[in-house]
Amino acid sequence: MRYLPLTPADRTAMLAAVGAGTIDDLFADVPADALLSGPVEGLAPHASEMAVERHMARLAGKNLSAGAAPFFLGAGAYKHHIPASVDHLIQRGEFLTAYTPYQPEIAQGTLQVLFEFQTQVARLFGTDVANASMYDGSTACWEAIAMAGRVTRRKKAVLSGGLHPHYVGTAETMAKFTGDVIEARSPVLSAQPDDAEVIAAIDDQTGAVVVQYPDILGRIPDLAAIAAAAHAKGALLVAVVTEPVALGLIEAPGHLGADIVVGEGQSLGVGLNFGGPYLGLFGASEKFLRQMPGRLCGETVDAEGKRGFVLTLSTREQHIRREKATSNICTNAGLCALAFSIHMSLLGGEGLSQLAAVNHDRARQTAERLAQIPGVTVLNDVFVNEFTVVLPADAREAVRSLADKGVLGGVALGRLYPQDKALHAGLLVTATECTTDDDIEALAATLADVLKKGA
Repeated sequence: MRYLPLTPADRTAMLAAVGAGTIDDLFADVPADALLSGPVEGLAPHASEMAVERHMARLAGKNLSAGAAPFFLGAGAYKHHIPASVDHLIQRGEFLTAYTPYQPEIAQGTLQVLFEFQTQVARLFGTDVANASMYDGSTACWEAIAMAGRVTRRKKAVLSGGLHPHYVGTAETMAKFTGDVIEARSPVLSAQPDDAEVIAAIDDQTGAVVVQYPDILGRIPDLAAIAAAAHAKGALLVAVVTEPVALGLIEAPGHLGADIVVGEGQSLGVGLNFGGPYLGLFGASEKFLRQMPGRLCGETVDAEGKRGFVLTLSTREQHIRREKATSNICTNAGLCALAFSIHMSLLGGEGLSQLAAVNHDRARQTAERLAQIPGVTVLNDVFVNEFTVVLPADAREAVRSLADKGVLGGVALGRLYPQDKALHAGLLVTATECTTDDDIEALAATLADVLKKGA
């Protein structure tokens, strides 16, 4: 039985206080086509527990999971091998119960984990400091834009066309309520990223320049040149990393002039999980420390001189007055950050570089094999583990035909940019250490067959 603590009179009074006539007025920002107007199709209003279990099992059976087929999907979420020890260690009772350090004096272990996590992220990104994580990569990207606005006192953000469109969408949604101006564009099917266009768009009103590294087409932008152009106009460079494994091979953004580096940490320790929970990473230059969102864990000594850890510089509204908070976003689910930290510890710096090299080798072999298919062109000159091929047909149809034949062959750009027909022939292909020779051959042979039959 549902517990309803409020009477109709209570609700009426509350609606009147916020100026809403009905409950529906509170959800006016939800698009009409996203609202359910009746029963869920194919689902009975009432059923027994056994019937519901069978129905859900049938629905789940329609999924083709990442491990059940040759898998070449990426675009911000990656299938990597996670050592069994990661899952074993994060399930220790000490970690499962100490979810969040609201009582730091009795959660020293959790605080130390966060301190180590921050250290790993800062070293990975090449930044002076990192916080104790964010929800995910896209919200971390928005928080970086907002932070750059606070530092520069400017409301305009220039977004590279190579930034993941979901990240762009998150920024545009948040900007509706803050008054920020988001200047974004779509990518072009070119071997070169849009560095020149980004630099040309920076003006005296720009507070943040946001560039994904590598970008959504797998290309590697010249961050140093963009950073110099941004700084010349008084703006900050925000680098976005959706595949942290790539940083085992290419230079860390912080070493190339990025002021703020954010990203998605799912690749390390966190599985695909059908889309979440994931892990937002956030690093920055120390001079901007007090403008960072979320919270940080610091090292100190107690009254007896013993080493300890404390939460510090927590500028979110749970700790300080709402009007003084830099953000109201919360730390990521602690177990995701813990899993990331354990996986990183197992790899070490040398292991991460070796892992990235294996990823690149697998991707290079995949690209070379796909280039042998008549009509298929590999777009990228340089890439790490993700690249774009141009097909002689709409890539969405090809991806569907591949899936019907048991191959998850990549992410069609037409799915990410349905409004841009110039991109519909583009297919983003990702390879990792999980990609086998048989997987590569299955993709190439099946794609050749699909294109031959006119997907």
